[in-house]
Amino acid sequence: MDVRSVKQALDAAVEAARWAPSVHNTQPWIFKVTGTEIDLKADVDRQLRVSDPSGRELVISCGAALFTIRTVMRCQGYEPAVRLLPDPDRPSLLATVKAGTPIEADEQIRALGGEVERRRTHRAGFADVPVPGHLIESLGRKAAAEGVRLTPVVHPAAATVVAALTQAAQGVQSQDQRFTLELLRWSRAPESTREDGVPAGAYPRHAAPTDPHFPQRDYSWRHAWGAEGGQGRALGALVLLTTDGDGREEWIAAGQALQHVLLYAAAHGVSAAFHTQALEKPHLREFLREELCGGAYPQVIMRLGVAADDVKRAARRPLSEVLEE
Repeated sequence: MDVRSVKQALDAAVEAARWAPSVHNTQPWIFKVTGTEIDLKADVDRQLRVSDPSGRELVISCGAALFTIRTVMRCQGYEPAVRLLPDPDRPSLLATVKAGTPIEADEQIRALGGEVERRRTHRAGFADVPVPGHLIESLGRKAAAEGVRLTPVVHPAAATVVAALTQAAQGVQSQDQRFTLELLRWSRAPESTREDGVPAGAYPRHAAPTDPHFPQRDYSWRHAWGAEGGQGRALGALVLLTTDGDGREEWIAAGQALQHVLLYAAAHGVSAAFHTQALEKPHLREFLREELCGGAYPQVIMRLGVAADDVKRAARRPLSEVLEE
């Protein structure tokens, strides 16, 4: 195995993993490259202690970074060999990825790799352009490849229920001072130079409501922050990602499935808007599990559609901050 080629592949994979989606753009990961292997660790200092006390969203975020590593290593010509949760005595070590057999990446893998930095999180309604049913079916197969189920919410009554739960969770969280302070930690003023969190240009100042209405996080909090636009009103396709279990392995799988779905959707001109508020309230999440998910555990709620406005590229921490020597 060519040592120089392997090092290039590992470096490219870590560089790309920085662009994975994460809750509030917390980027809660640390990487370490040793020989032919990458360690993926959870940065627990970036955990949301109020809204994510179990670390579920943190681990899902890291799972998205793991799928990015796998994809880029394949683009670089190596089949990744992954070990999940390899050391019980090091709970923050979520996975190791080793450069395995040399391969030739196919066109689909290269297409996914090409979307890693182009993918954007959307925080408003969508243009009135339907997401094709065959694309939703394809996204379901991508999620299934990671051991996760993607379920479209097609019945209007069910969509109304999910929207109502999102509104309820948002309303309760907005009255919780601890939650508000935690959210403000990851909100970025227009003049901020920080390279994490949600910048003021990453969401519209006044977003038009969807029907049913899915509220967005209030990152501006009493400020006139936000970008112009946000007039798209279409709901898009509402989907859930669910798993049969609810441990760290399933959370990692949900993150990998999420990134697989997002990259494939982006390659077809489709963006995602996330609505995790109800999943951060245990009793609302349990209601969803029992009443709409057939007993499966909901891990992600999102809308898919064609963005009506340009979405600003989010900031990312420099490699020096996420790479452990």
